[in-house]
Amino acid sequence: MKGGAVGGQSNAVPVVKKRWKGLVMAVLSLVLLSMLVPVVFLLGLNKSFQSSSGLASEHQSSSSNAPRVYGQNEALSTGKQLEGDQSRHLDDITRSMEPTFPKDFQEDIAKEAKNETKGSPLPVGMPKEQPKANSIEVGNMDSADKIETEMSFNLCDLKFGSYCTWHREHTEQVNDFFVRKMKNLLFEARAYYPSVLKLPAFRNLSNDLKKHIQEFEHLLNLATTDNDLPPRIRKKLKGMKAVIASAKACPVNCNNVDMKFRQLVDLTEDEPKFLTRQGALLYQIAVQTMPKSLHCLSMRLTVEYFRSPLPSEKLSWIERHLDPDLKHFVIFSKNVLASSAVINSTVVHTKESENQVFHVLTDRENYFAMKLWFFRNNYKEATVQVLNIEDLHLDDKTKSAPLHLSLPEEYSVFFHKVDISSMTPMRTEHLSVFSQSHFLLPKIFNSLKKVVVLDDDIIVQRDLSDLWSINLDGKVIGAVQHCSVKLVHLKNFLTDKSFDEKSCAWMSGLNIVDLVRWREQDLSGKFERLVQELGTKEAVTLLACLLTFQGEVYALDENWVLSGLGHNFSLGREAVKNARVLHYNGDMKPWLDLAIRDYFDFWSNYLNKEDQFLSDCNVNY
Repeated sequence: MKGGAVGGQSNAVPVVKKRWKGLVMAVLSLVLLSMLVPVVFLLGLNKSFQSSSGLASEHQSSSSNAPRVYGQNEALSTGKQLEGDQSRHLDDITRSMEPTFPKDFQEDIAKEAKNETKGSPLPVGMPKEQPKANSIEVGNMDSADKIETEMSFNLCDLKFGSYCTWHREHTEQVNDFFVRKMKNLLFEARAYYPSVLKLPAFRNLSNDLKKHIQEFEHLLNLATTDNDLPPRIRKKLKGMKAVIASAKACPVNCNNVDMKFRQLVDLTEDEPKFLTRQGALLYQIAVQTMPKSLHCLSMRLTVEYFRSPLPSEKLSWIERHLDPDLKHFVIFSKNVLASSAVINSTVVHTKESENQVFHVLTDRENYFAMKLWFFRNNYKEATVQVLNIEDLHLDDKTKSAPLHLSLPEEYSVFFHKVDISSMTPMRTEHLSVFSQSHFLLPKIFNSLKKVVVLDDDIIVQRDLSDLWSINLDGKVIGAVQHCSVKLVHLKNFLTDKSFDEKSCAWMSGLNIVDLVRWREQDLSGKFERLVQELGTKEAVTLLACLLTFQGEVYALDENWVLSGLGHNFSLGREAVKNARVLHYNGDMKPWLDLAIRDYFDFWSNYLNKEDQFLSDCNVNY
C-alpha cells in the first residue's frame, strides 16, 4: 500500500510542474506580444509620417479601389490584424498616406469613366505634314525674316515637294486616341523610371513601373489604331496613370528627371523628321519606279517579239514616215501603255486619221516591246513608227558618244511672298520643259518641216487638226506660256547671262515645232553651248531651255492644255472634262498607284483593256 501511495505521489509531481511551465510560457508569450505590437505600430506610424511628407509610401488604384502601398507591406499586413481603435486609427493613417492625384488626372479618370458608357471617343486626325526631283527656290530672300512664321506650314512643300501634297490628301483620320494617350504615358513613365530605380526603398514601385512600361511597349509594337488594342485598355491606362502618380510622389532628383525628359523630347522631335524624310524617299522611289505590272508587260512583249519575229515594214509605211505633207506627231517615251493612250486619244477625236503619223522614240530596253504592241494594235488608219534612239546614226555623233533617251524634265519653282498679311506666303509653279533628246529633232527628222511634240503623260480630248493651221509668225515653237514665271525671276541663277526680263516660261506637253526655222537658228547648237557654260548650276536644263527659246515662242491659247493633273487635287471634274488636252504633269502619273483617282478614268478610258497581255500581267486599270 505504501509503495503504491508513494508511487502515486511521485507520479503526480511532474504533471503539476509541466502545467506550471505551460502557464509560464503562455504568460511570457503574451508579454512579448504586448511589447511587440506597440513597437510594430510605432514603426508603421513612423513610416506613415515619412509618407505623408512625400518620402516613402506609394499608391496604386485597382478595380476595387483598395489602396496598394509600396515600401511598407509588412506594416500594413500587421495593422490589418489589430482590432478596435488601433485598427481604425491605422486605416486613417493609411488613407492619409495615399498620394493626392493632380486635378487633371482626376478629370481624365472621370472623362474616361463617361466614355466607357458612351463608347470610344471621336477619332482625332494625325498631324498632316508632308520630293520633287527638280526644284528651285526664288524670291526676295531679304524679306525672309518677315514671313518666317507665316511660312512654317509650307516648309514641307519647300523641302519635299509634291510628297507633301500627296501626304496631306491621303492622310486619313485614324481612331488612335488611346494609342496616343498610351504613348504619352509611356513617355512620362520612362522619364521617372531611372530616378525611382535608384531608391532602394521603392524597389516594388520600380518593378511595377518597369512592368507597366514593358506592357505598354509590347502593346504599342502591335497596335497603330485603337482597334488593335485589347478590350480592357482603359483599365491598363488607369493603372499606368496611378503608377506614374506614385512615382511623382517619390523623393526623386528633379534634375535627373528633367535631363531624362530632355533626352526623350529630343528623340521624339527627331522621329517625325526622320519619318518625313523616309516617307519622302519612299514616295520618290514609288514615282520613279515602273510598277511591277508594267514591267511584266514590257518583258512579256519583248519575249513574244523574239519568239515570233514581225514581218518587214511595208514600203508604203516607210514612205509615210518621211512624207512632209502628212501630220507628224513625235512622242518620247519608255512606257508602252502611256504612249498607246496618247496615240489612241488623239486618233479617236480626229476626222483625218489617215493623215496622221506617230513617231515613238524610245530606248533599246523598251524598243522591242513597243514594236510588238503597236503592230498588234490598230489606231484607225494612223501609222505608228517606233524608233530606238540609241541606234540612230546622226552625222555629228560618233560611237564614243552614244545617244541616250531623256524624257521631258519637270521642275517646281517656289516663290516667297513679301506680303505679311497673305494667307499663302509661298506659291509654287510646276513647269515641264524639253530634255536634251528633244534638241535632236531637226536631225532625226531631217526631211520634215513641222511636227507636233506630245509628252506621254497627256490625253487628247479634242481634234488637234487646228494646230497645223496656226501661223507661228516666224517663231520656232508654239507652246502654252506661263508668265507667272519669267526669266527675271531666275536672275539669281543667270548672273552672267544676258536675257530678256519679259521672256515667259512655257510648258512642254503639247508643242508645235517649225523644224525649218529651228535649223536656221541652230537652236540645238545654242542649247548645247548654254549647257556647257552653265556647268553645275542648279536646274541647268530648265535655264538652258528657256534661254534657248527666248523670243522664239509663239503663245498658244491657254485653253489648249489643262495642266496639273499630276499634282493638283483642286481641279474640278467639269473643267477637266471640257479641256482640249489634259497634261498629267507632276509626280502622280496616271499609271501609278499614287495617281490622283479623280482624274484617273480620263486616262484609263483610252487603254485596250481586253488585251491578253494586260490580263496576264494583272494590269488592272
